Amino acid sequence: MAFLSVRIGLFISATLLCLNLPVSRATAQTPEQTDTGWVLAQNYMAQGVPSSRYPSNAPPPTGDLLPPERLRQEIQPLPADFRVAALQADYTGELWVGSWQGLARINPNTGRLLARITLPNYTIGALAQDKVGRIWVGTYEGLLRVDPRSNEVTAQNFTLPSNRVLSLLIDRRGYLWVGSDRGLSLISPDQGLLMTTVQKLPGVSANALTLDKEGQLWVGTLEGVVRVDTASALVTGRIGDLPGTTVQTLTLSPDGMLWAGTPSSLLVINPETREVMRSVTPLRGRNVTSVRFAQDRSVWVGTDNGLLKLKADSGAVLGQIPDLPSSRVLSLSTDVGNKLWVGTTEGLAWVSLTTGQVRPHFAFVRNAPSTF
Repeated sequence: MAFLSVRIGLFISATLLCLNLPVSRATAQTPEQTDTGWVLAQNYMAQGVPSSRYPSNAPPPTGDLLPPERLRQEIQPLPADFRVAALQADYTGELWVGSWQGLARINPNTGRLLARITLPNYTIGALAQDKVGRIWVGTYEGLLRVDPRSNEVTAQNFTLPSNRVLSLLIDRRGYLWVGSDRGLSLISPDQGLLMTTVQKLPGVSANALTLDKEGQLWVGTLEGVVRVDTASALVTGRIGDLPGTTVQTLTLSPDGMLWAGTPSSLLVINPETREVMRSVTPLRGRNVTSVRFAQDRSVWVGTDNGLLKLKADSGAVLGQIPDLPSSRVLSLSTDVGNKLWVGTTEGLAWVSLTTGQVRPHFAFVRNAPSTF
């Protein structure tokens, strides 16, 4: 057996010499060396590690090799994410689409893709347009400003309490409120300066923003809704103990009520009395992710399991929209190009407000036809 081991070692050494590769002395060790040590020595030589790095009387370095699963994860790219988390109609009637594939603008009448804007990152969570038409983009890596005339980024890298931007809103004075997972920030859009922050926000995370009829800011948080005075940036009211607790979406109805969506309910809140007027019956127990009112005063409600149209005064379901790219709705934009635009976890779709026809927008979905 010893004779056979020596012959195998000589054969491997001769083979490596013919290939002009360095030969480690570990291959010529005595038969007392374990099989495991011999295999490790060969692995290090195969990786091109010079044998002179280790003394001849020292064993080869040990260590766990990377498992094949980890190697596959590092070599293979992550699958593309087609979620459309933000939609913003601009003053010209065009629609800006914020997805995890980037920022784009389309003609909502024809669906034609007008531009794709190159951004330093693609995890877009919120969009807003300021009073002079610039588009503000909230991402999970910070805040950017885009000039719609050139489709170029003209400002970025603002100093915020957190770069994970969740919501954006322009108040009546034209200032930009930025909601993040660490409170609120107030920015002057023209100068691009951070004016103040509200880091001790009850409920911490500013998930959603809207203005009431008086122009005061309401914030949906992890623990209900909070009222913030836009002039002083001071918290002036709070409504907690809501069903579902976390407010994920927030909008103002035409009659001045706040509609708040939580993981288990859709609530109607009186901002003056700070009372919950009612819980919309068809949405009880459902995860409400987006709420928007249409010009006909109906209300569109996106959930993690479909899109519904409701009658606002009674909460009666007027219809449920089928055939979306995904049943998980993330964003809504009403009455743009006579359509309802729907952002989902698997792309963008539109609903005709005249015929009820539902169509995906092939520029933003995973399985688009090759001829598009």
